[in-house]
Amino acid sequence: MASPPNSLFLITFLFCLLLPTLIYSSAVQDPELVVQEVQRSINNASRTRRNLAYLSCGTGNPIDDCWRCDPNWENNRQRLADCAIGFGKNAIGGKEGRIYVVTDSGDDNPVTPKPGTLRHAVIQDEPLWIIFARDMVIQLKEELIMNSFKTLDGRGASVHIAGGPCITVQSINNASRTRRNLAYLSCGTGNPIDDCWRCDPNWENNRQRLADCAIGFGKNAIGGKEGRIYVVTDSGDDNPVTPKPGTLRHAVIQDEPLWIIFARDMVIQLKEELIMNSFKTLDGRGASVHIAGGPCITVQYVTNIIIHGLHIHDCKSGGNALVRDSPEHYGWRTQSDGDGVSIFGGSHIWVDHCSLSNCADGLIDAIHGSTAITVSNNYMTHHDKVMLLGHSDSYTQDKNMQVTIAFNHFGEGLVQRMPRCRHGYFHVVNNDYTHWEMYAIGGSAAPTINSQGNRFAAPDARFSKDIYINIVHFSQVTKHEDAPESEWRNWNWRSEGDLMLNGAFFTPSGAGASSSYARASSLGARPSSVVGTITVTAGALNCRKGSSC
Repeated sequence: MASPPNSLFLITFLFCLLLPTLIYSSAVQDPELVVQEVQRSINNASRTRRNLAYLSCGTGNPIDDCWRCDPNWENNRQRLADCAIGFGKNAIGGKEGRIYVVTDSGDDNPVTPKPGTLRHAVIQDEPLWIIFARDMVIQLKEELIMNSFKTLDGRGASVHIAGGPCITVQSINNASRTRRNLAYLSCGTGNPIDDCWRCDPNWENNRQRLADCAIGFGKNAIGGKEGRIYVVTDSGDDNPVTPKPGTLRHAVIQDEPLWIIFARDMVIQLKEELIMNSFKTLDGRGASVHIAGGPCITVQYVTNIIIHGLHIHDCKSGGNALVRDSPEHYGWRTQSDGDGVSIFGGSHIWVDHCSLSNCADGLIDAIHGSTAITVSNNYMTHHDKVMLLGHSDSYTQDKNMQVTIAFNHFGEGLVQRMPRCRHGYFHVVNNDYTHWEMYAIGGSAAPTINSQGNRFAAPDARFSKDIYINIVHFSQVTKHEDAPESEWRNWNWRSEGDLMLNGAFFTPSGAGASSSYARASSLGARPSSVVGTITVTAGALNCRKGSSC
């Protein structure tokens, strides 16, 4: 069938436009060379992927879409380390190190490699991001044995490792995406939080790096990471309604993100509870900071709070007073409970490396729909009701609560509630329980409790209020509360890999299947045999400027 006149005209017109170009090209350049040049351009575009994501280059591949659309990838190569997925997602390679440029493709001496060669780069003890000065083929004489914290980044060059032995990754570990403590200083303890930052002698110059080190359900708490440093210079608390600049209360009520540090050692005796605003970090490193002798910390209906390195003790009830909670608002507070840290409707909270003791109510309580919380590396002593997680059996809004209790030392003088749980999902992992008088872990209202890799040492002294109690009762780690066995036997409580000492025993209940604990699993447990090592420095640290903590 004949083409319509308009179509015939269009085809003829396009042919006339193209014919001079085709004739000119064939006269000047071999068509095969044209094809090769086009292919080379395609290859280059594929290798560097310089089209921007905001120009809609996303492919649906989460790794590629993380970095390939950035035309300036070369200026931020280490961004690639944030793009991993799957079980290897925590590999950071040489993200924390300098760029090393391989300029020499040779491998003449595997024992004494020449600077500028790939072998010289990969054996260094420091983290390195290794790139290549040009296209090269590297024929290795022997296997290339990699040292820890290295990235081989071939982008921007065509790099072939071929024709000889290749790459060996042997007995090395990049344990955490954050892992920011330079492992080459060999101070790693196996505690993923501490190994993330404590080995760095320059921690003071990059305090906010701590925010990258959280684990567990509270791992997304960034505190004041996006804000400026606020230095507390005044330990006073004269006016809870109009706090003086330089005081802790003035710092925590601000609307902006703040990373709050302390100018010197101080004891802060608050007149009323310290009501925190969102996006704040209390960072006690570099000073001995005690919040004691008055009402203590309240985290109420706010988010993204980090509390690190404080001594919190002898907290008392406060209230029936006006207290400011933001620059724009203050209000009447009823009587507070006297907790060390009271979390009420809060989310993304991380309490780490604090020393807590002897408060009027709980050391750390989280209630009224609080969730996404990690309590880690704390040293708790001399207290009765240590930690309450969940408001009441009837308060079902706590069913979505998720809390990680990890790497803590529950020490001398503790009685019960380490923690006491209601409704939600609780991961109790790699803690050291050296003392309890009644029980360690308890709960009611069908909480899911996943106890993994803890060390439980049952108490020797089995006296309470001068009355001798049955030995078996106090050897038991667990207490199913406020329900008959016919009910609590269906609650999902399990002990997996826990070490039981001095006759301690855990009474499990509910389903045994791992799938039942998916929402109560927040990190991989270390073996209970290493609990002593990873909790040995629990509590507030003695960090000093110019040296690792």
